Amino acid sequence: MGDRQTKDALFDAFGEVAKALGNGRRAELIDVLAQGERHVDELADEIGQSVANTSFHLRSLATAGLVTTRRDGTRIYYRLGSDRVAELWSALRDVAASHHQQLDELAAAYLGDRSRLDQIGRDELAERIAAGDVVVVDVRPPAEYTAGHIAGAISIPIDNLADHLQELPPDVDVVAYCRGPYCVYADDAVRLLRRRGRAARRLEDGYPEWRNHRLPVETGSAS
Repeated sequence: MGDRQTKDALFDAFGEVAKALGNGRRAELIDVLAQGERHVDELADEIGQSVANTSFHLRSLATAGLVTTRRDGTRIYYRLGSDRVAELWSALRDVAASHHQQLDELAAAYLGDRSRLDQIGRDELAERIAAGDVVVVDVRPPAEYTAGHIAGAISIPIDNLADHLQELPPDVDVVAYCRGPYCVYADDAVRLLRRRGRAARRLEDGYPEWRNHRLPVETGSAS
């Protein structure tokens, strides 16, 4: 039977993983890396931090085993340690949404009023893709689309959408998706499309949830 000291060491190790996620910027890094691997310069830009600060946070995540690295020439790329890390991040968000008293208020302040945004579930979207009566738009950055996207989706990053609306087939419903339930890109896309007279909805969550439910995905850049 183990003694108190060894039990303390075991639970301290569990606590180190939780501690690694106990910072908003590190949590945001996990959210971005759930889309696919990125190098540190891109990650720094995504979370609005210097490369030095971003590297510090990534080292903390790596020490806890939550991210791993690979080198390509002079660049170091980071990715999640496993799919279980993405599942942990999803579970953490769900628990926070259920138990954190201020989360709804904080989410509304960031995301805006979603009451007029129509959503579509994963299963319904999969059926409509199979029927060919919907166009799916990935509004995440191109690197995330390349790492993995919903099969058949086209890539139009949110910053470019207004200038590329003519590329969308006319008289077909549009579904936009991005990183997950707390990603604002798809919301902004739906609002823009509806202002331009298009029927548009956002996917209920995002690409990681679609992939984790083993729905059809592809990799590779836009043609």
